[in-house]
Amino acid sequence: MSIKIKELPLSERPYEKMEMYGPENLSNAELLAIIIKSGTKEEASTSVAQRILNLNENIDKKNLRFLQELSIEEFMKVKGIGRVKAIQLKAIGELTKRISSPINESKIKICNSIDVANFLMEELRYEKREIAKVIILNNKNIVQRVINVSLGGSNFACIEPKEVLTEAIKMQAPKIILVHNHPSGDSTPSKGDFLVTDRVYEAASIMGIELLDHIVIGDGTFESILTNKKGEER
Repeated sequence: MSIKIKELPLSERPYEKMEMYGPENLSNAELLAIIIKSGTKEEASTSVAQRILNLNENIDKKNLRFLQELSIEEFMKVKGIGRVKAIQLKAIGELTKRISSPINESKIKICNSIDVANFLMEELRYEKREIAKVIILNNKNIVQRVINVSLGGSNFACIEPKEVLTEAIKMQAPKIILVHNHPSGDSTPSKGDFLVTDRVYEAASIMGIELLDHIVIGDGTFESILTNKKGEER
């Protein structure tokens, strides 16, 4: 039978431990236990939390991004997690996504591909779906809007230039940057990525819009397709 939280010394109870030593000194299970609040009749909240952590299929077990991908139903399959707790865990996962996003997009200036990667890396690097976005810029390269062009697609090459350019045309924007992720974590552009870049570049030019770059985001890595193309031309 698992030891109950109230049977632990005060210095080892998650709530008290956070107050005494700070959140950075708590384990992942202890932090989750604070969110879960209570366990079951048979086991403590830390044990329930550990079972949630055991759902992590990543090679890097310290990577907790899998928590953002779990559905409410998947959380509820863990003994001790009911509907309310599952919803709370899902809400916290969404909050962490939003916290990692820039506070004010309109004040962000994009000067190079590194800026693009820094801007969207944390949002896209762990995505299991392929997501395509368009960053719309003004003449000074200040971000005006970020538009989702495709969510959950498996083949970015299927995206039509019209879908990429529609919002930029409405806003009469002079510049755009195309961004998409590779769920595999490998940011190496595919042949399809090069083809769609050419198509969007040509269509954008006709509409008087400059495609500054097309960035492919991997797991902590990125590639600039236009930079690669220039290298090939040389």
